[in-house]
Amino acid sequence: MNEFAYFHIALYAAAFMISTTGLIFTFIQQRTDKLQNKIYIFLVAIVALNSVSLTVSEIAAPLRMDSSFWFNVVRVAEYTYFLFHTALCPMFFLYVQCVCGVNIHMPLKKNLAYASLFLITEVLTVIDPLTGWVYYFDEQRNFTRNWAEYLIYFAAIVYFGMSIFKLLFTWNALTVKRRLALIYFFILVIVGVALQFVDINLKTELFAEALALLGVMTAIESEDDRIDVDTGIYNRKALQTDLSSYIINRAHLQLICIKVTNADLVGRATGSDNPDLLPTVVSAYLRTLVPRFCIYSTAPGTFIITVMDGDEQKGIDVATTISNRFEKVWHFGDSELVLGAVIMAASVPDRIKSTNEALYMIDCPIPAGNDKKVLSGRDLDYLMRRSAVEAAVNRGLDQNNFEVYYQPTFSLIDRRLHGAEALIRLHDPELGQVFPDEFIPIAEQIGMIDAIDDFVLREVCDFISSGIPMRYGVESINVNLSVLECMQPDFVEHINSITNEYDVDKERINFEITESVAASDYELLSSVVAALKADGFRFAMDDYGTGYSNMRAIFLLDFDVVKIDKSILWSAEESELGRIILENSVHMIKQMKREILVEGVETEHQIDMLSALSVDYLQGFFFSKPIPKSEFISLISHYRAG
Repeated sequence: MNEFAYFHIALYAAAFMISTTGLIFTFIQQRTDKLQNKIYIFLVAIVALNSVSLTVSEIAAPLRMDSSFWFNVVRVAEYTYFLFHTALCPMFFLYVQCVCGVNIHMPLKKNLAYASLFLITEVLTVIDPLTGWVYYFDEQRNFTRNWAEYLIYFAAIVYFGMSIFKLLFTWNALTVKRRLALIYFFILVIVGVALQFVDINLKTELFAEALALLGVMTAIESEDDRIDVDTGIYNRKALQTDLSSYIINRAHLQLICIKVTNADLVGRATGSDNPDLLPTVVSAYLRTLVPRFCIYSTAPGTFIITVMDGDEQKGIDVATTISNRFEKVWHFGDSELVLGAVIMAASVPDRIKSTNEALYMIDCPIPAGNDKKVLSGRDLDYLMRRSAVEAAVNRGLDQNNFEVYYQPTFSLIDRRLHGAEALIRLHDPELGQVFPDEFIPIAEQIGMIDAIDDFVLREVCDFISSGIPMRYGVESINVNLSVLECMQPDFVEHINSITNEYDVDKERINFEITESVAASDYELLSSVVAALKADGFRFAMDDYGTGYSNMRAIFLLDFDVVKIDKSILWSAEESELGRIILENSVHMIKQMKREILVEGVETEHQIDMLSALSVDYLQGFFFSKPIPKSEFISLISHYRAG
């Protein structure tokens, strides 16, 4: 063998080792079930087989002149090489389509159009022993190219061109890593093919293809950044990438979101702090319905599956099947649990037209009062409403659509005006009146609650600084405090900076914290309350009786006033048990030397009942509903005159 032969064999051996490494790692990672994985395995196998074929051909080439046996070995090796290598570029085009999220299950005519050039070149290769159109051996048994080999190169260029076009068309749907991997493949293969085309003795094509495919395996086939290692479930990043690809390529699919409503039950019931218990068990069931690569988890207790090539009814059927499964027992080791779940099914792109819309559906809390297990079609209209409210909140401050209302509070003994509660209202030009129960949770989730709280506090400070409230007997104004804002650094300094700006008496401001939120972090809230009380502010626990706190919260957070929720008052009218709860609540709060305000007062009978318990303050529609500042001033002036 000459020196070129040793160089060629070295390149082929390197290509074989590289491609074999790609195969081994693909099987080790167990990423073999997607069509994309199967095509990649086929591509690497072609390169490995071609490496063997050309190595055999190179070894046998010096012996072919004197031996018919070795000549036939060379012929078989070259034929095997061309037979499979001709399929490499068309298969890579198919691979790029899969990576870019293109639905390759197209109409037969379209698929035949894409495959026509490949079929022609493959047929020419198959019949080449009879025709010699691709290559032939001359009378001296020398390998000689023919016109059809140039057609194979032309076909390769066409498929490469279509691959590049597809890459550019879906550029925004690909991650940076995938883009770089495919670009690397293109450049490396083009350079390798070009060098060999210019000088047949270089033999760089196969080595370049093997090296490029190894890069593809590292960046694309290895999905460590897309999968939770412990559960094997695709993560939020994978869902975003895949959905972007599907939507850009106008693929039709059904998106099904499963929200487990009592996911925390698993840890409490099993006594385990392992967060993988729930996703492991639920995903094992979901794999009986869809392939592994169609299952995602975006948050604890939230699972998403994609049902490809299905109509809306198919999505609803799958969602119903999942819902029925949640009616049965789930096994977590020795524990048997019944889990609650709400399933949402939406069509892409008919209903869900963008990745943001899909994530919006997935991240939105289930609407209050929902009693359905499967939400689809018009059931998902609440998403449109939520999106509209979110937009209204975002433009509310800029367009002055927020307004502070006031609801007065009165002393029980003489029904004398005592104070008021400041309540935010949203008057949107498109949606009309939007109530706090709807927009406050959304404002908290989109990070607008701090700005809204500051708006209310500034409005109240401006009102107090005018002197009008004090002139008519308003001792203090209650301002609802967002605990989310309270958790932020320098919160105490921020509150003081606002009140100092208006130079108001801080004892005139009474901050309210809801009891269920106050229970979430006693230590932090206690330090904040203590610091603000030291500056002169007062504090009230709002909605006592509706959350999870207890007397410990009242004691630790040093409230001045406890506001008993209207539900306790109304229950006291309806049943003996309700009356007992009200009486004992009042008794315990008094023992802790806190003042008591009762909300929801609407009748004289309720006032008489509360008089017997000697509470301090009353608030409710019996006196006034929340009203704008101008009406509030008229109201308190009337009470003052009276």
